[in-house]
Amino acid sequence: MDWTDWFSWFDARDSDLAREVLQRGIAALFLVAFASTLNQFRVLLGERGLLPVPDLLDAVRATERRMREREERLGEKVGPLRRTRRRGYLGPTIFRRWGYSDAKLVGVAIVGLVLAASAVVGLPQLGPPWLPMLVFLALWGLYLSIASVGQTFYSFGWEMLLCEAGFLVAFLGSREVPPPLPIIVLVWWLVFRLEFGAGMIKLRGDRAWRDLTALYYHHETQPMPGPLSRQAHLLPKWFHRFEVLGNHFAQLVVPFLLFAPQPVRTAAAAIVIATQLWLVITGNFAWLNWITIVLAFGAVGDAAVQWLFPWLPLEALEAPADAMSPQWWIAIVLLVTGLILWLSRNPLMNLFSKRQLMNASFDRFMLVNAYGAFGSVTRQRVEVVVEGTADDPRDPSAEWREYGFKGKPGDARRIPRQYAPYHLRLDWLMWFLPLGRIEENWFLRFLEKLLEADAATLKLLAHDPFGGERPVAVRARTELYTFATREEHRRTGDVWMRHPLGTAIPPISLRPAHRE
Repeated sequence: MDWTDWFSWFDARDSDLAREVLQRGIAALFLVAFASTLNQFRVLLGERGLLPVPDLLDAVRATERRMREREERLGEKVGPLRRTRRRGYLGPTIFRRWGYSDAKLVGVAIVGLVLAASAVVGLPQLGPPWLPMLVFLALWGLYLSIASVGQTFYSFGWEMLLCEAGFLVAFLGSREVPPPLPIIVLVWWLVFRLEFGAGMIKLRGDRAWRDLTALYYHHETQPMPGPLSRQAHLLPKWFHRFEVLGNHFAQLVVPFLLFAPQPVRTAAAAIVIATQLWLVITGNFAWLNWITIVLAFGAVGDAAVQWLFPWLPLEALEAPADAMSPQWWIAIVLLVTGLILWLSRNPLMNLFSKRQLMNASFDRFMLVNAYGAFGSVTRQRVEVVVEGTADDPRDPSAEWREYGFKGKPGDARRIPRQYAPYHLRLDWLMWFLPLGRIEENWFLRFLEKLLEADAATLKLLAHDPFGGERPVAVRARTELYTFATREEHRRTGDVWMRHPLGTAIPPISLRPAHRE
């Protein structure tokens, strides 16, 4: 028996379009991610940022040095577990070996942008299968280097999701060979973990998901509403209950159908895509929804698409009819498949654990992760309002002017903008402040930057009330935000109704206040 007979199952001849969408779609999201990094990283995490990476690297090195000294003093051997602990939470990053500078960060982001753009237009896919493999592995490695030092600004689940997806699609090959079935199945497995994990975290979490009331609040209280979030919030309660039921079906039942034969598998993918599109038009979740849509397309069969859209020239995407995957390529794919299956054991157990982890990585390379979102639903929207004054802050008649953010709700009349899949990292973290400690180090440093009228920091905002000049003092207040009802909107023209709550951080200054 010829070796080709042993691996006749290896080629997924019905997944040429799926491969094309996966490779180009993930590359497009890498493009967005690197653009976000290029525009925001230096201000948030650069040499003069809110949480400087050089400080992080120095702290990690100091911790490692103390542990080495302790081990030498006690005569302990350093085993693999001890080495892992010594590295702490810092994942693999080229900045660890080469050191960090803003110039190096720019170089990494630009290389990532160029490589991602090449895959979006399909250039590596025209070569041998190892060429797109190297491009996507480079994208994965470069972005992993950034996310590993990104601290709280890169702590979102979609960062590790992009890394995992980028690693997987690296082994989809090029048009010289048919799509490898093992990698296509691993994409289904990723979508399963992503959707089923999110469904289970909801059932185990907030009671509102079980009594079908979660969507009474979510559209209003989500981290960054979109242009249609208010309209979605004002829909009748029976519709919101139907939304929750639809969500449970899409996340707890449909993921199992991704492994069913065609055309059931394509129908399951279509349901996932439809539910994600609803989230796209009612919120701003960076690239989370878009990457889920792209990955779900991995379950769509060419025959189903051809039946629905017979005019599409899918034959242009197909590998030659007589093309077979070479032995070396089969060996690489099977090795990667074995690695992913081995690493999947912890995420699999996590799905059925009573203490299910949400958005957690079980390996330092972010290859197979646990996902989930909104295990609990916030009932009220409390916003941190940042203000400055050019007057003496002790004067009761001092005029306080509000700083405007690009995505975070502020001006009561301003309709929320659509930014996703672009990620406004500062605005997102502002949402978390009222839910935890308001005096986060990065936020206090942000207030100092406003007092300095730091030009780079001010570029992250939509409105500087002082036109680039330094205020005398800044403060932070909290307000309750609710979407205006239809009657309130007709009467006032406001999109948001604002209700002052109190002072979160009293006035702070870099110089003495004005005196009479």
